[in-house]
Amino acid sequence: MRETLQIMSVAIMIFVLAACNTIQGAGRDIQRGGEAIEDAAD
Repeated sequence: MRETLQIMSVAIMIFVLAACNTIQGAGRDIQRGGEAIEDAAD
């Protein structure tokens, strides 16, 4: 039982870290898109 709980905890942490990385990457992409629009407006 304890081993299963540890394995599940590690799996959840991996998924959370992957999600944070994905959201961070999406934020960078959106920011770059905004910068491109700003540059085009100039």
